[in-house]
Amino acid sequence: MPQDTSPHDPIHIALTFDDKYWAPAYTTMRSICLVSRRRENIVFHLLHFGLSEGHRQDLEAITAEFGSKLVFYDLDNDEVLSRRIDAFPKVRARLLNKIVYVRLFLTDLLPADAKRIIYIDCDMMVRVPIEELADLDLQGHPLAAATDPYRTGFQSRRNLAPKHWFDTTEYYFNAGLLVLDRDKVAEVDIVAKVLSIVTPEEFAGLYYDQEMLNIAFRNDWLMLSVMWNFQNPSQPHEAINPHIIHYTGGNKPWLFRRKTAFKHMYRYMMTNEYYHRFMRERIARRLPFLKPFLRLERPQGVVIPRRH
Repeated sequence: MPQDTSPHDPIHIALTFDDKYWAPAYTTMRSICLVSRRRENIVFHLLHFGLSEGHRQDLEAITAEFGSKLVFYDLDNDEVLSRRIDAFPKVRARLLNKIVYVRLFLTDLLPADAKRIIYIDCDMMVRVPIEELADLDLQGHPLAAATDPYRTGFQSRRNLAPKHWFDTTEYYFNAGLLVLDRDKVAEVDIVAKVLSIVTPEEFAGLYYDQEMLNIAFRNDWLMLSVMWNFQNPSQPHEAINPHIIHYTGGNKPWLFRRKTAFKHMYRYMMTNEYYHRFMRERIARRLPFLKPFLRLERPQGVVIPRRH
């Protein structure tokens, strides 16, 4: 049964990204709003690194079009996040970018009144009302998620030799879509619990925060249908009609020559203006000598009208 919520309660949704991913973040938010019956109750918590003022204004088009609220968190100099990550063992070999660890500390970073938090990756497109997850009965578990199709690979070493902190007979979730009970998650010091199970050297080889979350909440999570996190989709999967598409790995809908599911829909979800500017920015980063020939500036005076 669903949890006891009012149709007027805020729906708290968290996204993490940097300035290079501003347009996919916008697209994920827009896909959520387009199919929600409670779009004006949605609060997007945008945890970002290095977001430019121009791209921030681009994202604010979500409020103009749908009335949803955006709350920005500049994490570049966030003391809470820095302190928690600095406490990692010094042998942490994969400490490449703080952004991949933000999910571990959402209850530290988001306001206390966000009791139900939906975390969603920015390479996802939502096709059903997100309030179904906001109202989901977690049945006493701290979180809900869908299984990862590559779970035995994550649970094993090379040659599929199982790791001692996982059992390949158990399920393993993909952390791209999480429904969190704030209070229950906050009861667990995720990093400390992981370090009570693995050595610092083993900690260094973990698959970022996803593996930490699976260790910390092993066998204590509600399994969602894979339709809520349908990963690595190709065009034939469109007939399955998934709830949420997750463009994992290199299967991104903005890449050329990719026959990925709902590619054209995704393109127009991003809007022509944002899509073309996003692609020009990508080209400029990869081929900087072309930058003088690309129109990268944000058009002035562009206003997206609010829907009624």
